[in-house]
Amino acid sequence: MTTDLFVQSLTSGLTQGCIYALIGLGFTIIFSVTGIINFAQGDFVMLGGMLSFFLAKSAGLSLLPALLLSILIATLIGAVLYLLAIRTARRASVVSLIIITIGAAIFIRGIAGRIWGANPVAPPFFTGDSPLSILGASIQPQALWIIGTTLVATIVLHLFFSYTMMGKALKACAMNRTAATFVGINPRMMALIAFAMAAALGALGGVIIAPLSTTSYNVGAMLGLKGFVAASVGGFRSQIVTVIGGIMLGLVESLAVALNWGPFTSAYKEAIALVVLLLILLIRSRKLSEEERAG
Repeated sequence: MTTDLFVQSLTSGLTQGCIYALIGLGFTIIFSVTGIINFAQGDFVMLGGMLSFFLAKSAGLSLLPALLLSILIATLIGAVLYLLAIRTARRASVVSLIIITIGAAIFIRGIAGRIWGANPVAPPFFTGDSPLSILGASIQPQALWIIGTTLVATIVLHLFFSYTMMGKALKACAMNRTAATFVGINPRMMALIAFAMAAALGALGGVIIAPLSTTSYNVGAMLGLKGFVAASVGGFRSQIVTVIGGIMLGLVESLAVALNWGPFTSAYKEAIALVVLLLILLIRSRKLSEEERAG
């Protein structure tokens, strides 16, 4: 592997990894507060990208209003998902609620396919499409937007959960819902906020990656899986580890494909996330069995 190819693979992997990190953060926020794994999370990435394309191209809005409105609409859909599907079934088991999110993902995907069709689309680039040359690698300016947005979002989330009353209330529900109720925190309201925040993060990932990689109604399933892998690295509770896990997954995918040998080709790129997930589940199952024996 040449130096230029190595740097190119690193930047590509970092870009993809940042998207996986944003999706994984959505999984982490919802699971921490409600104990539910929201398998519709990847479809909010799709919604962000498709809505930004529709608003910018078909509705004729300028880029910034189209992006903000796309995130707002996706956030509202996330809140409606909680109110209509999760809250109304609050007495159901966690497994049943997870199945509900799978059904919601299929429903959102079907509606999107019906409205926008199956053809891939791409909103306009934020700052042009002329590539930049860094250490011999050709990098699109949109990739820098993706990396920078993920960095800013991670910092903002850390500050939000550490220094605001709302963030501390969400953390309290994550630690102990019953105790949080005793001090006047409404867990249902916190769950609603968690679903809305997760949808906003997913849509944010969608609007920044769509100009670079295009989007369509069915991209959410695989992106959701990779975000799930990123969140599982941190046990669905650590935001920092989730970000690290997402970036690591993106780098592993990109570098493995760059090797272009045996199973390490673009044809097997999507399988890498599955292999990583299986390894994580294997390691965690061993830890759980060791803890049970120690107990």
